Amino acid sequence: MRNKSSILKILLLLYLMISVNFTVVSQNETYKIALLKYNGGGDWYANPTSLPNLIEFCNTNLGTSIFKQPSTVEPGSSDIFNYPFIHMTGHGNVIFSDFEASNLRSYLISGGFLHIDDNYGMDQYIRRELKKVFPDTELIELAFSHPIYHQKYEFPQGLPKIHEHDNNSPQGYGIIYQGRLVVFYSFETDLGDGWEDEAVHNDSYEVRLKALKMGANIINYAFEN
Repeated sequence: MRNKSSILKILLLLYLMISVNFTVVSQNETYKIALLKYNGGGDWYANPTSLPNLIEFCNTNLGTSIFKQPSTVEPGSSDIFNYPFIHMTGHGNVIFSDFEASNLRSYLISGGFLHIDDNYGMDQYIRRELKKVFPDTELIELAFSHPIYHQKYEFPQGLPKIHEHDNNSPQGYGIIYQGRLVVFYSFETDLGDGWEDEAVHNDSYEVRLKALKMGANIINYAFEN
């Protein structure tokens, strides 16, 4: 009996060691996120310092392990499935081909997440193109109680206002597929400008911090869902 008890203890110890090892590997896994390069003439490449700064903020404050430099991916590429989080921004026109729209839909319904940040001027175009991706689903404004506003950082009034633009209140819209938020569209806020280096827009530290915290909430929500 004594030998049997000893063997059980050894097996239990080995199991615990293996379990801890798997946990450490999972926590230290490195992810890559990407910027969406779309057609239509809009400046998909706007705010070049924004994503690297957001990544650094998330790695420091959320404990994520995101590769420091974001990748660039096109909506029709099979590479899009390598990224759990895709960011999209710009000021102008956006065009998705039928194939790109279908591929983007497949990416989103299979677990991907798209954050669209209107850099002022893309609203009418992105709304039109999203209908190609989800023709039977409408963009809806998310309630302030939605979990995306209540991750590590609390935003009880929804999106923070970063840049004035039309001086309207910021709005957060989403596309929900089978109960999961797959697209988050930040409008009248310009989070990406707030993520940029301070010298680019001369935003105050407080304004930039609000933008980074909201961005961290978006990434945290996307990774956990």
